[in-house]
Amino acid sequence: MTGETQMAAIDKCEQVVVFELGGECYGIAIGSVSTIIRMQGITTIPRVPDFVDGVINLRGSIIPVINLRRRFGLPAGEHTKAARIVVVEVDGQMIGVTVDAVVETLRLPMEAIQAPPPVMSSVSSDFLRGVGQHESRLVVLLDLDKVLMTDETQSISKCIGKLDERRAAA
Repeated sequence: MTGETQMAAIDKCEQVVVFELGGECYGIAIGSVSTIIRMQGITTIPRVPDFVDGVINLRGSIIPVINLRRRFGLPAGEHTKAARIVVVEVDGQMIGVTVDAVVETLRLPMEAIQAPPPVMSSVSSDFLRGVGQHESRLVVLLDLDKVLMTDETQSISKCIGKLDERRAAA
């Protein structure tokens, strides 16, 4: 394969971060991922949606942390040593999402990605962009903009803003 052919093949791929949640593989576009950190203490905050675990301090910034299991209606699970917080950017805001484990980064050819089936049992199809096939496994691709709706993001931002104000006043 020539260099040009190789570059064309790469251009026709989507690069995703693959993680496990409830025994299934999910993927998010690598361009949305800011950083991946080990699980750490999360400070709870009042009056946020039940799928928000709380906030963390990441290099001086207060970041809300979303529990994807709760958001997707999956059964609760234990945080193991493999659990991570994937910090992503949604609507210009940095948000952490808890996952059971980060597995790999992967290039999925566009022809290996299909629209999500109309009925998905484990995760609302509203949250999905598609399903990719890699070797013998399927990777469910998430639409981060839909995982957190704009009004929910704004509500969380207001709570974080109040925390920042209190911290600055102290």
